[in-house]
Amino acid sequence: MRLGRAIKLVTVSGFLSTLVTFTLWSQWGNRPAEDYELDSNRRQINYVLTEYHSNKGSNSVDPNLNGNNGVAGAIAPHGASNSLQFEPIDCNINDEKVVHCRREGDQIYLPFDFVREYFEVFGDVERTDDGGQHLVFHHANSIVHPPRASYKPDSMFMAFDHYNVENRDRVKCVTASEGVPITTQWSKDGYHYPIQIAQFALSHHAKHIVDIDTKGQQDSKLVLEDGEDEGSAGWIRPDQKSSFKSVPERAGRDGDQHNHVMEFNTADSHLTKGIAIAAKEKNLYCFFLDVKFASNGSITVVVESGKDVQIKIHYVFTSTFISYDGKSNIYYGMGTGRAGQWFRLVRNLKFDLLKGLLVKLKMERVKMFPLTKVLEIRLHGHGWLDNLTLSRSVHMEQFYDAANWLVRHQDERGGWPIMVQRRVVVGVLELPPGWYSAMGQGQAMSVLVRAYLDSKNRKYLDAAGQALKLFQVDSAQGGVRARFFGKYDWYEEYPTTPSSFVLNGFIYSLLGLYDLKETAIGEDKILAEKIFNSGMTSLKSMIGMYDTGVGTFYDLRHISAGIEPNRARWDYHTTHINQLLQLMIIDDSDVFKTTVHRWLGYLKGKRSRHN
Repeated sequence: MRLGRAIKLVTVSGFLSTLVTFTLWSQWGNRPAEDYELDSNRRQINYVLTEYHSNKGSNSVDPNLNGNNGVAGAIAPHGASNSLQFEPIDCNINDEKVVHCRREGDQIYLPFDFVREYFEVFGDVERTDDGGQHLVFHHANSIVHPPRASYKPDSMFMAFDHYNVENRDRVKCVTASEGVPITTQWSKDGYHYPIQIAQFALSHHAKHIVDIDTKGQQDSKLVLEDGEDEGSAGWIRPDQKSSFKSVPERAGRDGDQHNHVMEFNTADSHLTKGIAIAAKEKNLYCFFLDVKFASNGSITVVVESGKDVQIKIHYVFTSTFISYDGKSNIYYGMGTGRAGQWFRLVRNLKFDLLKGLLVKLKMERVKMFPLTKVLEIRLHGHGWLDNLTLSRSVHMEQFYDAANWLVRHQDERGGWPIMVQRRVVVGVLELPPGWYSAMGQGQAMSVLVRAYLDSKNRKYLDAAGQALKLFQVDSAQGGVRARFFGKYDWYEEYPTTPSSFVLNGFIYSLLGLYDLKETAIGEDKILAEKIFNSGMTSLKSMIGMYDTGVGTFYDLRHISAGIEPNRARWDYHTTHINQLLQLMIIDDSDVFKTTVHRWLGYLKGKRSRHN
C-alpha cells in the first residue's frame, strides 16, 4: 500500500514539474531577446537563427541560404519590439546529443554557447554606442598584422612590436643576472629557451623602431647620477659611517680614463636604509645603471603599488632567479661571482613587480596592485656606480642583453641547446634534453645581424655565421635539417625522428637565413644563400600540403608519422599568413600570393569548394 502511494506521489510530482517547466519556457520565449538574463555567472543567453530544413543526407545546396550555412544573428535591436512567439524544441545533434532550442515558425534558434563550441567560433554580447546591445561574432580570434612595405635586415622583424614576451604566463621572470626571460613552458623549475630569448630581443628592437618613428619615448628619461657631480646632490646617508663621493674611474671601462663615477660605502644588508636617492616618478618605470661592487651588496628600488602600498624590489647576489616573501619584499638574483666586475643592470619595474607578486598571488589579486610610482633607489655595500637613469622604456638595452646572451651561450656546434625534454607527441615524437631548433637558430641570426648592423661589432656577425653549422647536419645526427621524401630540405623547429615538418618554425628559420645572407660577406654569405634558396624551393613546393580547406595545418605529422592531423590554432594560422606576407616582400612569388589570399578568406569563414 505504501509502495502504491509512493508511485502515485512520484507521478503527480513529475506531472507538476513538467507543467511548471513548460509554463516558464513559454513565458521566457515571449520576452524580447535583449532581456534573456541568466544567473550571475553568465552575462546573457544568445541564440543563432538557423534555417530549419530537413534535407538530411542530401548534397544539394538550398539557394535561399545566405552563404553562411543558414546562420544569422537573432538579437533584437535595442528598444525594438520583438513579436516572435517562441516554443521549446529539442535539437538532435548527429544522433549523439540533444540541445534545448527555440522555434518560431520555420526558424530554429540554437543557443550560442552550443554554436560557439560546436563550430569553434567566437563572440559575445557587447554594448553599442547608443546604449543597446549586439552580438559580436567572429569566425577567428586572431588578427593579421601586415608587415611594412619594405624589409631589410636592420628593419623591424615582422610585426614584433605587438609582442610582449615578458608578459606571457609561461615566462617566470626576466633575470637580473643576464637580463633575459626564464620560461616554465616545459619545466616548472624554469630554463633558458633560445627562441623566447630571441623573440624578447626582436620585440624590443621593433618597439624601439616604433618609438623613433613616432618621435615618442626615446628621450623620456631622467639621469639621477652620472658621477660627475662632486657633491653627489640628492643622495642621503643613513648614518655617519656611510659615505659617497665622485671619483675618477680606475677600471677604465671601454678605455675611458677620464670618466668619473660615484663611489658608495655603507652596510651590506638590504634590510638597512642604505644610501638612498628619491625618485618620486609616476611615468618612468624603467631604470638602468652601470655598477661594480667590491664585495657583497645590493640595489633596492622602493615602489608604490596600488594605493599607498610600498613594495621593495631587491636586486641581490644570489643564483635564485626570483622570490617573494608574501609581504613587501621581492628579490631578483644578480648571480654570483660578479664582485669586482662592472656590469649593467637593466630593469622594467612594472614587469618585475608583476612577476614578483605572481610568485605567491593569483592574477586577480595582483591586478589590485599596479605600479603607480617609483619612490626611491637604495644602494647597499661598497661599490661604484654610473649612469643611473630612469626611463619610460629600455628597449635597446634589453635588446643587447639578449644579443649578448646569445654570444656568450653559443656552443662549439654554433647552436643554443635546449636543455629540457620536449614531447611533441608522447611516445612518437620526442626529444631528449640538449636538442637544437632551426627556429631558434634562425631567430638568433635575426637578432645577431641587427646587433651587428647597429653596433658594427663583429662578434655578433661572427656568431650569426657560426649558427649556420647545424643547418648542414641532419636531424638524425643532432642537427636541424630534414628531407621530405628524400627530396626537399626542411629546417626543423623540433628535429624529431620521424620528422614533424612544423611550418611556422621553418619560415622563421628562412627569415634568419635571409638576414644573414644579405649582411655577411665571404663564405658565410655564400653558405647562407645556398641554405636559404634550398629552403625557399621546399616551401614553394610543399606549402599546399598545409592547407586544410578551412585553415592550416601546424605540421605534417599525419604524413610523416601516420597519426591524426594537427590543425593550427587561429593564432598560428595568422602567424602563417604574417610570415608569407613578409616573404612576399622578399620574393613576390605567385604561389605565396594565391595562398595568402585563400588563407585570409578562412579567417572570415570561407571554405574551399567541394565536389
